[in-house]
This record gives sequence, structure tokens and C-alpha cells, in this order.
Amino acid sequence: MQIGFIGLGRMGANMVKRLLPDGHTVVGYDRDAEVIASLTQKGFQGVTDLYSLVTYLEKPRAIWMMVPSGAPVDETIALLLPHLAEGDLLIDGGNSLYKQSIERATTLKKKGIHYMDVGTSGGIWGLTVGYCMMIGGEVEDFKHLDPIFKTLAPEEGYLYCGKHGAGHFTKMIHNGIEYAMLQAYGEGFALLEASPFDLNMPQISKLWNRGSVIRSWLLELAEGAFEKDPRLATFKGYVDDSGEGRWTVLEAVESGVPAPTIAASLFARFSSRNTDAFSDKFIAALRKEFGGHAAKRT
Repeated sequence: MQIGFIGLGRMGANMVKRLLPDGHTVVGYDRDAEVIASLTQKGFQGVTDLYSLVTYLEKPRAIWMMVPSGAPVDETIALLLPHLAEGDLLIDGGNSLYKQSIERATTLKKKGIHYMDVGTSGGIWGLTVGYCMMIGGEVEDFKHLDPIFKTLAPEEGYLYCGKHGAGHFTKMIHNGIEYAMLQAYGEGFALLEASPFDLNMPQISKLWNRGSVIRSWLLELAEGAFEKDPRLATFKGYVDDSGEGRWTVLEAVESGVPAPTIAASLFARFSSRNTDAFSDKFIAALRKEFGGHAAKRT
């Protein structure tokens, strides 16, 4: 099957590399010319602008976007629209807010352009093990792209979740759960590190993946990380967030569904970025005021 690909970063390039050996042809674009030049596999056609990408594709076109959420998606769509024809299909494989995906699908439908939201998980490992994909849009479009999904995903690794927005909504909740899982593992290993025992972190993470009820792929990754750096001494305790955790917490507030663990994991990420947080100064000051407790001064 022929497909266009916009955004050949860490995930996009690997997705293309997974598609080509299975007989698909890909027309790819990225702002970085070196990235395009690095993809030399049979079946790949690199282009230097979006007009050329549209021109190379046969109608009805299918174009997969792997660009950052928000304005970059809207900008990409705006640049593509003048060159698209009725019946063409755009796929957003990034981490867009599901409400924006619904709005984009509604707007594009009026112009005769089809739209799908495909929440994609797998990171840099997707090239070898496949990508888990959560798909929203029209059933007919899902069936049309089935050969692409089948190649990209592991066995039973993709699902039609429902109408427009359902794919990105499911991926948003997936990432919210990921926040909480990472926080739980982080706190647990912090307790191990602070213990009076000389515990071997690589061996413990390996042990817990052998029949333990908390075994997981994340623990497998932890095992690898600890083997490279047993005390994680080369890392700073700063944890960024890409947006999905915030959206999940806001969704919990709007829907009235309690999600305290996910919320706490998000706030813990915020806390990690403040080595001298005002809230901590406030608490230290009040502890000194009411109890005469010692307080560190700058």
C-alpha cells in the first residue's frame, strides 16, 4: 500500500522502516533534509516540500502525520489542504488532545477530506516489537488502512476504538496510567535506595520481572537502565511532561471521575522541577514560626 509520511523523527522514521520491508511504498517529508537522506531503503521516496509529497501520491491519498500536538498539526493541515482532493485521508498519529481531533475531523469533513486519530505507543522500541495503536474515525477508513496497521503493530496490537476522537482519548488515558505507574516504581526504588541495606538495583528489577505481580516492560527497561548506571548518578531528578497527563487529570475533573493517583503523579513531575520551590520555603518558614524548627537559609 502507498502512504505519505510527514515527520520522520524518532518514531516516524522507525515506522517508515517497519513499513518498507513489508512491501509498502512511502513518500516521506521532514524539515531536516539529513533525516530524509538517511532513509535509503527500497520503496522510500523522500521529498523536500509538502506539495511534492501530495503530487507523488496516488488518489485517494493517505497521509500520516507524526508531528507535535497543537499548532504544528494545524499548520501542517493548512499547508496540505490547498493540494488535497475530495476523498483524501489524513491520519494524526501523534499525541493530540482528542477534543481537537474531533474539531479537525468535523472541519475537514465539510471539505470532503477524511480524518483519523491514531494514538500510537511504542517509542523507540516500536521498530522491532511493533506499535500499539488506538484508532478513531470512520470504520471504512479503518478498514482501508488495515494493511498499514497490520504491518506497524504486533499481533493483536491495534484496535478500532470508535468515532473521531476515540483513538486519541484512549491514548490520553493510556499515558495517564503510564504517569502513575512510573511514579509508583520511582517511589519504590527510592525507598530501596534509601534503605540501610546494600541492595543491588539491577538484580532486584530483574527479580521482580520473574513471576512477580508487578512485573512489566517498564521494569525490563529499569533493569537495563540500572545495569548501565546502578545508582542513576548521571541523571538529574527533573521529569518533564508532554501534556497527556495534564489532559487526563482535567478530563477526570470534567467527568467527575476520581483519579487521585494519576493526579499525584502529575504534580510530582511539577515538583521535580523546583529545587527551591516557594511552597517548600513557605512550609519551612511556618514550621520555624510555630515550632521553632531549624530552617535552611540561602
